[in-house]
Amino acid sequence: MTAHRITVAGDRPYDVVIGPGVQAELGLLLAGTPRAVVVHSRALAAAAGAAVETLQEAGVAAEAVAVPDGEAAKTAEVAAGAWEEFGQLGLTRSDAVVGVGGGAVTDLAGFLAATWLRGVRVVQVPTSLLGMVDAAVGGKTGINTRAGKNLVGAFHPPAGVLADTDALAGLPEAEFCAGLAEVVKCGFIADGRVLELLAADPSGRADTTELIARAVQVKADAVAEDLYDTGRREFLNYGHTLAHAIERVEDFTWRHGEAVAVGLVFAAELAGQAGLLAAADVARHRDLIAAMGLPTTYRGDWEQLQAVMRVDKKARGASLRFVVLDGLGNPSILTDPDQAWLDAAWAAVNDQSTHPATPTETA
Repeated sequence: MTAHRITVAGDRPYDVVIGPGVQAELGLLLAGTPRAVVVHSRALAAAAGAAVETLQEAGVAAEAVAVPDGEAAKTAEVAAGAWEEFGQLGLTRSDAVVGVGGGAVTDLAGFLAATWLRGVRVVQVPTSLLGMVDAAVGGKTGINTRAGKNLVGAFHPPAGVLADTDALAGLPEAEFCAGLAEVVKCGFIADGRVLELLAADPSGRADTTELIARAVQVKADAVAEDLYDTGRREFLNYGHTLAHAIERVEDFTWRHGEAVAVGLVFAAELAGQAGLLAAADVARHRDLIAAMGLPTTYRGDWEQLQAVMRVDKKARGASLRFVVLDGLGNPSILTDPDQAWLDAAWAAVNDQSTHPATPTETA
């Protein structure tokens, strides 16, 4: 199968390469680099070892640095430990960081690269669907704090992204399904073909590579126009305001994609309350997401969730801001929506569901 190659334009353009076996390009991408550090989750020691071997064969002195699995990696304490290892290894401005893992690891690896010596190159090798379609692409890096998710970070575009679809063969079904939430999001905000493909096969398995490529293209188009998240790129956060609050309240025991799925339904209901989205399109959100095996409801403390949403990255001062749809494929920002609309949207997703908290992504 021929690999898809999508260029993310901008001041520092780079390619996202999607397909089987593309991790082999790692040596070519970093040829001539004196040293590289491969940051990986402990569960992916074998994949990290393969990356180290590929780099060493290309003449790059490579070492692996293990970090905790999932969102537990995205803390100031873990970052500080990694910086110490970078120092012991003598990582210089001529060297590079490679992130091998799911979205949490690529977020951390990018942040480490952005902050070490005020910026070294980073190459992302995502191993999960979520990482391939979202976290590893776009140059947003970050760690979590007690106040919220990704509140500390930097914009640091990678030198390249290698989305090797062979890695998805061993991905647990629940993790693959959760990653589809970011894919269907791209369908709702920009690419109707994604919705058609998922309606035909809600598992996403029949057209995985095309779905990844289409989602990456949606993100690439937004990032090329708005790297620093002040305009069009904000639309990529569709469904994420409530999702990040759920993750924080649940202490990151929910998978990101599952929280996003509930957030998408909430955002659609909110747009419906505001008179922006037709009832049929609101229902389409709920029906398609449910068919994909993702949650559409969440039981929680509404007052607590609202308080957490007010420290979301999209908030401005005391204003709550939500990405909503003014019709499918036409995202916009809704600022300080009427409390009655918020309460009604919450009622639509808070139906006393007993959907259990689930472990975060580790692949």
